[in-house]
Amino acid sequence: MFDGDCAFCTSAVNVARRWITPHAEMVPWQHADLPALGLTEAICGQAVQYRDHAGRWTSAGRAIAAVLRDGPPPWSWLGRLASVPGLSRLVDRVYAWVAANRYRLPGGTPACQLQDRAA
Repeated sequence: MFDGDCAFCTSAVNVARRWITPHAEMVPWQHADLPALGLTEAICGQAVQYRDHAGRWTSAGRAIAAVLRDGPPPWSWLGRLASVPGLSRLVDRVYAWVAANRYRLPGGTPACQLQDRAA
């Protein structure tokens, strides 16, 4: 689940679909039946969400690592590396920085700014 209203997030998903080709369905949370999935708008608005093949949800940087793991090598290797304890905390910090600054990054727009969407 990603933020379909954010141009940066949508661009990132399109890059992932083209280059990483994970065995994962990538859906804007705005088009999903969140209650049926056990999610809320608040949770999805905070970070990307990923459900693995066992039905477990992860979010933020750990979700990105899981998407990478679901891709072919070398992406799956990178995802495993990003899941190593210690490195996974760094991945989460990088994710938090990207999320906070996504409106400034390539593909981002002022509409991607998180505080604007909460108002």
